[in-house]
Amino acid sequence: MKPVAEAEIGRLRAAAYRVPTDSPESDGTIEWSHTGVVVVHVSAGGREGLGWTYGPRACAALLRDILFPAIEGLSALDVGGAWQAMVRSLRNAGRGGAGMMAISAVDLALWDLKARILGLPLAGLIGQVRDCVPIYGSGGFTSYTEGKLCRQLAGWAGSGIGRVKMKVGRDPSADRRRVRAARRAIGAGTELFVDANGAYSRKQALGMAQVFASESAVSWFEEPVSSDDLDGLRLLRDAGPAGMDIAAGEYGDSPGYFLRMIPAVDCLQADATRCGGITGFLKAAALCEAAHVPFSAHCAPQVHAHAGCAAPGLRHVEYFFDHARLDGLLFDGVLRPEKGRLRPDLGRAGHGMSLRGSGAERYRIQA
Repeated sequence: MKPVAEAEIGRLRAAAYRVPTDSPESDGTIEWSHTGVVVVHVSAGGREGLGWTYGPRACAALLRDILFPAIEGLSALDVGGAWQAMVRSLRNAGRGGAGMMAISAVDLALWDLKARILGLPLAGLIGQVRDCVPIYGSGGFTSYTEGKLCRQLAGWAGSGIGRVKMKVGRDPSADRRRVRAARRAIGAGTELFVDANGAYSRKQALGMAQVFASESAVSWFEEPVSSDDLDGLRLLRDAGPAGMDIAAGEYGDSPGYFLRMIPAVDCLQADATRCGGITGFLKAAALCEAAHVPFSAHCAPQVHAHAGCAAPGLRHVEYFFDHARLDGLLFDGVLRPEKGRLRPDLGRAGHGMSLRGSGAERYRIQA
């Protein structure tokens, strides 16, 4: 085994997976029946790091053709240097979207690799400021019957998760009834969040915000209008009901994106599997800390259990149904909620997860 100082990035591998949902799913704007995952392994110093993004198989091509050649031979301990090298390599191909998702997978693998080389838990290596992260249960798809919606949300509430989120916007005429039903199912002691995924117009969203707040005590309204409509988000933030936070940011892929969005929301969201991995996530967290704006992690609960422990202004992590289910199918070492929190295992090096091998192989696709 090479000394730590000589740990150069060597073998790099990527594979794409396609995992069917347990039933058809939809939100306010799209429908889907599967989730794509691209998994990365990076080796150095006799150790191997694991990273992933919830993205299309196109990410795997970018990894093999552009990103892997850009970092091979670099020091595995210089994660920041590798991140910058990957960003530069995508200048002509385009850094946003699939490009940044591919960077995110490698960056997570590099942080995991560095932690394993040094024999440290990932949360400890990043620089944790808390020992666990609060979560909210997230699902409640618009494709669910009212009964299934209520059972899912009530199940999370009953397990000790103190906040839950449902989708709205597919059928605005039904949203009021569905949100009232959700409130009855979870009781008064659990926070209720809604997510329109940008399906409403500005005035429509403003009217629904008043209804959701007054009738069902909704305290979080995510993407009431398109995330591209910063003026619309600002309108909802300034004119919406007291006690309801307006949130957005999950599609952010650069510090500049987050910098522009911060003045338009009550709480900024970032996703380490989309915004450049842990490196990009921490940049977004620092911007929020400087602006005194709360911060929330979008989806990818196994990644954010560690990264969120290092974000001083973090409010919570989204425990998204699809990702929680998928992670259990593809990976070993998955963290489980404990009384509404995820707690990294500080006795394991890195993030402590590994690909399930034959268990994951059934979902692998040609990439």
